[in-house]
Amino acid sequence: MSTYDSISETRSLARGGGRHLLVAVDEPDNVELLSATLELAGYHIRTAGNGTEVMSRLAEQRFELVVIDAELPEMDALVQGRRLVTHRPPVLLLADWDALDELLPELGEGERDYVTKPFRIAEVLARIQVLLRGRGGGRDGALHYADLVLDDTTCQARRGRRTLDLTPAEYRLLRHLLVNAHKVLSKEQISRYVWGDFRGDNAMEQLVSRLRRKVDQEDAALVHTRRGFGYWLGRAVGEV
Repeated sequence: MSTYDSISETRSLARGGGRHLLVAVDEPDNVELLSATLELAGYHIRTAGNGTEVMSRLAEQRFELVVIDAELPEMDALVQGRRLVTHRPPVLLLADWDALDELLPELGEGERDYVTKPFRIAEVLARIQVLLRGRGGGRDGALHYADLVLDDTTCQARRGRRTLDLTPAEYRLLRHLLVNAHKVLSKEQISRYVWGDFRGDNAMEQLVSRLRRKVDQEDAALVHTRRGFGYWLGRAVGEV
């Protein structure tokens, strides 16, 4: 896809509002494509060509999100230097499908997503919006979707006026679904986020079932199953 084709997709998908993003890729064509379209979308962009430069940029400036190629040179520098960086923004990975099980170590505070290569710039823009919405939340720092609110400072969740009595695993599941609102997440993706590894049997079905009873018991359903694919959070089409 050319830069001009990507620009046409940008207009309806992103409004950066001057937020600062770090783009860490080493392929010149992708650097140009991402920088041009993200700047047009209203983001301020800096670039880095390897892991050492990423850590240098993060030490110099506060970024609200990092877009990084999972095959970036000198990735070890991210692990070695992350303790020196106090501000750790969310991360959007550009990764080959067969490399998803080996995604880079945590650069952010558990907030990361991925887009598979070869990527579409429209999908990159959409995932950036979701990550930034989850990161920013409301003015109080909480995460919001419709009448659902998660407060990471107290690890509490509310649906309307109801306080949801969630276990740690249920809270992590709900948070992951909320940050990725309207995106179908596989059982393996969710399992690795919630428990750190993949759990088979009926563990995920049971966890989702418990969460759904608590979140949706008195209100319109927000937690949905896409049979054969996974789970997603959001209002179904046609609901207000």
